[in-house]
Amino acid sequence: MARPTKDRIIEKLPEIRFFKPAGVPAHQLETVEITMEEVESLRLKDVKGLTQAEAAELMKVSRPTFQRVLTSARKKAAEALTCGKAIKFEGGDYRLVKPGHCPECGKKLGRNRAHRHGKRRKVEPCRDCVDNDKGEN
Repeated sequence: MARPTKDRIIEKLPEIRFFKPAGVPAHQLETVEITMEEVESLRLKDVKGLTQAEAAELMKVSRPTFQRVLTSARKKAAEALTCGKAIKFEGGDYRLVKPGHCPECGKKLGRNRAHRHGKRRKVEPCRDCVDNDKGEN
């Protein structure tokens, strides 16, 4: 039996979730569905210009998993663009965590926990989550 998919961390949901070719009614188009974690992988790698290792760390997945998600997203986007299909952002295995918040519980972190000297650094869980993890061992 396959292991269940772990939630991927997403910082931002897209405001617009449906795109289609101009001049063609939506009911006449095939639709390609891109999951929210695939959209996030495109945003982190192609829009923000992060390395795969940096983006994988932010999403709390391994680098090979990030590569698979990104490859799937790019393939679906290319198919829609070259074949005249609509694109719908929907579904996936993800958890929304805002920047500057704990990646485990979502609680707002103290100042300067997520950035240092203008550069993004690894966001550690809050003290409460770290203490809880130590208590479970």
